[in-house]
Amino acid sequence: MSPTGLGITFLTLPLVVRAAAGGQWCYDSQDPQCGPSHWKELKATCGGDKQSPVNIDRRRLQRDGGLGDILFEGYDQAPPGKWRLTNNGHTVMLTLAGESASEHITISGGGLPGRYHAIQLHFHWGSPAQNGSEHTLDGHQLPMEMHIVHMNAKYQTLAEAKGHPSGLAVLGFFIQVSETTNTNYNTIVAGLRNVSHAGDSVDLASTFRLSTLLPRSGRLSGYYRYQGSLTTPDCSEAVLWTVFEEPVWIGQQQLKAFVSTVHFPLEGSVLLKMINNFRPLQPLRSRKIFASRGATASGGSLHRDHHQLLLSLLLLALLSLFLPAP
Repeated sequence: MSPTGLGITFLTLPLVVRAAAGGQWCYDSQDPQCGPSHWKELKATCGGDKQSPVNIDRRRLQRDGGLGDILFEGYDQAPPGKWRLTNNGHTVMLTLAGESASEHITISGGGLPGRYHAIQLHFHWGSPAQNGSEHTLDGHQLPMEMHIVHMNAKYQTLAEAKGHPSGLAVLGFFIQVSETTNTNYNTIVAGLRNVSHAGDSVDLASTFRLSTLLPRSGRLSGYYRYQGSLTTPDCSEAVLWTVFEEPVWIGQQQLKAFVSTVHFPLEGSVLLKMINNFRPLQPLRSRKIFASRGATASGGSLHRDHHQLLLSLLLLALLSLFLPAP
């Protein structure tokens, strides 16, 4: 997940491009010498204990009855202003937040500690020969993944938010591929040809309802939650991750547009296609991944309410041992 957003987008962008071009950090598809296995040498945080992405093993989840429906506000309206699509050197990013910090688009509820404003969304993808989602589900990697980055409303800047474990909330959506075009993605896909090179950006002709990019609303109650990090340097461990079970579907030709149109920063005279721009899986270590009320969990984990019921039954059984028979 890329950290750029808000008003600092344009301050950060040249630094990102120079870093990639200078070989400081990149993906293995650019140069293994500056790929993800070397990021911790540049930024110690990238070797931390709460890094992302991770594999979501549905046999080992813990059910949390407190993870109900997330409240999406402003997602069903096209907000005023303009959205900018940018090739920032490592992904294609749609900036959602203007100077108003995107107060029009927020999420809350669903176990989140407060309200979060949308900043930006971006994508990770593979290549013609490889899938490219960052998270995996039961060890299975999907073709793409979309991240919608939100900042806790109580913080004024991204730098401030990144200093707190719940400073950022990122919604992760798996993207699956079919033969049918998803017309809701046409605006973004059409814009790719205008951001072919690192540093390119284009203002979209109009905003649109972000809800059209998501799975149907009835399927948004199924998600997985864990504490993690940004998936690009500086890898700040400030992210409450919500990864949705239901994938979004796009057309094969739409996926091909990402794989074939966009380029990494120029390295000398070599211009490489932007492919496989995903970070490998990170160790879960002592962290737990929680399943929402509406999510599939194939393991033996119990709903919080079921735990209470079993405890009550156990107490009744113990009491019956000490009470005289009638």
